[in-house]
Formats: sequence, C-alpha cells, structure tokens
Amino acid sequence: MPDTPVAGFAEGVPCWVDAQLSDVEAGKRFYGELFGWTFDDAGAGQEYGPFARAYSEGRAVAALAPKRDGRMPTVWNVYFATPDAYALCRRIRDEGGQVVSEPAPAGPFGTVALAADPEGAVFGLWQGGTHPGFEKRGEPDSFCWTEVYSRDKGVVDPFYESVFGYGGTDLADAGEDFRTWSPAGTVPGPDTAIGGRSMVAGQFPAEMPAHFLVYFNVTDCDAVAEAAVRLGGRLRADPFDIPYGRMAAIVDDQGAGFAVLQDPVT
Repeated sequence: MPDTPVAGFAEGVPCWVDAQLSDVEAGKRFYGELFGWTFDDAGAGQEYGPFARAYSEGRAVAALAPKRDGRMPTVWNVYFATPDAYALCRRIRDEGGQVVSEPAPAGPFGTVALAADPEGAVFGLWQGGTHPGFEKRGEPDSFCWTEVYSRDKGVVDPFYESVFGYGGTDLADAGEDFRTWSPAGTVPGPDTAIGGRSMVAGQFPAEMPAHFLVYFNVTDCDAVAEAAVRLGGRLRADPFDIPYGRMAAIVDDQGAGFAVLQDPVT
C-alpha cells in the first residue's frame, strides 16, 4: 500500500470513512475502547444532521453518523475523493452504475453523494471543502485499505477503471482472484495501490450482496479481535495470516462490518 501524503487526495483515492449507526453514543463506546479514538460532536447544520468525528492522536480518522431511517443498513461507508462530484455522478451513470443520493452540500465541509456499481455495491463520493478527508491514515488505529467484493469481475473491473481511471494489477500471490487498483497517472502496482476487488465466493453465503469492506491498521490483530468480542461484537473471520500481514474480519455490536490489518513482521 502506498505511503502517500494525506493532503491533496487524487480523484478515486479513498479519503474518508463513516459508520451509519442506530446508536452513535454506543458506537463511541465501542470504537473508543477498541481503537482509542476520541470524539467531538459536529454537524453540517440542522438540515444535514449531526455526526461524531473520530480522532486518533488528535487527527481526524472517521465519523460516526446516526441512520436517518431504521431501514438503512448499519454499515461502514468509504468515500472516494473527487474535484467534481456532479461530473463523477454523470460518469457513474454512463458506465452502468447508479446514483443513490445526488451530490449535496454538507455545510462548509464539502459535497457528498452516494453511488452504487452495476452489482449494487454502495460507495461514497466526497468533494472536499473545509474538510478534505483523513488527517491520519495507514498508521495504527486509522484507515489503511478498502476492497469491493463482487461476483462478476467482467462487469465490475471495467466500471471502476472507466469511472476513476484506475490502473489494475492482478495479484498472483493472493491465493484467490484479486485485483488491486492504482490512481490514474501512476504506475499500477503494489506501491501505488489504493484499493482492490475481491470475489464473493467460497466461504461467503449465497445471499451476500456485493459490498465494500473497510480496513483499519492495528498493531496487534489478535488483541483487537479479542477486544471486539469482549465489547459485544463478533468475528466474521478469526485472525489469519495473508501475504500483507495478519487480518481479522469483525462485526461491531450494532452490526457494522469492518476488517483490521496488522502489518507483517519485518
């Protein structure tokens, strides 16, 4: 994964994550103890709703937001940077995706939209204003990676590579059908990859929809997995080793899924 500056996110680079929760206060307790996050209560104005911004070592890493509708999924969302959310939404439609919520101003912070790829995996778009995105990433207790789980790579790969201009790299050592994406204008490969595509297959239930999985970097994967269960969450996948470190897939105490990744021992 690339070691790139946090400021000045190129289009298509993950720049923010948030959890849509039924109980934000319970979310603060869970993630505050799990990752050591602190929070402040913020909002983009009454018309856009409140949220709690999370900090690690005093730097912004995520947000917890209340679900506006109980029928909405409890989920971690990833947002991709763009200089023009309106133009990007047009490209998404042109390439067979859907715009779930049209671009809308979030007060002075920026412009936000939600979209879905041709298989229905939902992701966010963020056109930064006073809030460009992460102040900390790729370090312990902050975002480090995302990947979309899909069923038809022949549909999904061309979609993202056309919409964002990604360059793709198929990984032979991943042990499965896995492709990484690098931003437009970079040389595709592990040093520039900002996300990837995996497949919904094998151990996944047949009814599981296409979706994005958000990863957070941790210093001790096993300890974090144990703490998540103690705090009322559950493990979707126990800690296991991959070529890029040690990971676990976790569901929090309200049902939002995410993963944690410990860097490989060197």
